[in-house]
Amino acid sequence: MLGNDSSMRIQFEPREGTSPIFRVLMPIITILLALVVSAIPLLYLRVNPLIAYRSILIGSCGDVYAVSETLVKAIPLILCGLAVAFPLAANRSNIGAEGQYLMGAFGASVVALALPQWPGWLLMCLMTLAGFAAGAFWGWIPGFLNAKFKISEIIVSLMMNYIAFNWIAFMVYGALRDREGYSNFPVSPKFARDAWFPRLIEGTRLHFGIVFALLAAIVLYVILKKTRIGYEIRVVGANPQTAEYSGIDTSKIVMLVMSMAGGLAALAGVGEVAALHHQLRQDISIGYGYTAIPVAMLGKGHPLGVILSGLLFAALFVGGSNMQQDVGVPAALVSIIQALVVLFIIAGDTLQRNRIRIIRHS
Repeated sequence: MLGNDSSMRIQFEPREGTSPIFRVLMPIITILLALVVSAIPLLYLRVNPLIAYRSILIGSCGDVYAVSETLVKAIPLILCGLAVAFPLAANRSNIGAEGQYLMGAFGASVVALALPQWPGWLLMCLMTLAGFAAGAFWGWIPGFLNAKFKISEIIVSLMMNYIAFNWIAFMVYGALRDREGYSNFPVSPKFARDAWFPRLIEGTRLHFGIVFALLAAIVLYVILKKTRIGYEIRVVGANPQTAEYSGIDTSKIVMLVMSMAGGLAALAGVGEVAALHHQLRQDISIGYGYTAIPVAMLGKGHPLGVILSGLLFAALFVGGSNMQQDVGVPAALVSIIQALVVLFIIAGDTLQRNRIRIIRHS
């Protein structure tokens, strides 16, 4: 209320269009605002925010090893981010990247453990194909149920994350458990050396998966912008009725994008087991599939934007750990900073699509 005889109401009105400059600046403004607000808990802990942010910067890109670690974290974030972003072009939401990631790790592990004597190049190819196929199947299920029975792909893909997690636990506690090794933890046997993906830089953990991530983003961009199937995907996303009238098989498109999304997330799981852990573990993921949702949002669903947002979140992961060690802040504060980035992303996206209008009544 304003005085005794006036009131004020705030409402959102859809924007007719936004300028390209505004769309480019919004993610930058979003990140800066998140860092400004993140300074509040740092100041409460009597930590200089500039020193804390400098620690994040040094920890994520201060030297070759720091850059390599950031890229290692970026690989699954980019691939899973693409898995979330690609179905958005068809107006579908994939919340199952976490489960698809796990199934990709499972598929690659089965091949590595079943065929340890095969030549290295052939074994790695089969591991990649098996992992991609397992994730694609995991993505196809919610796509099929949505296309044929109009069941929400959001709910199905989300619930399948829990199925995948418990399936991995079931396997590492049972059929795939290492019963001859010296580990007391539920893990599979170590893969044969020929099943290990090569490292790109000696002395670092950066592996061949970075090639998968960059190629996947480029291929998706070409598919969406330069091919007939990409045109059909975009038409289905814009107006399904128009797509059906023009002869486009909407069901096929939905199942295709969800399957491809599952395969992309699965490639992240393949890289983790084949290049880093060299065995299947229950804790193979630290939530990459869920973090992929804000990664896709910050990247505006664009394949090349997902690369940049994946690098940003990877830098927060790696640099945040360095900040925790150097400055002595609690680990939870790193999660708070990441959460604030997500919240400002949502707010920025809302403001990009809507304008605020203040209505006064006397």
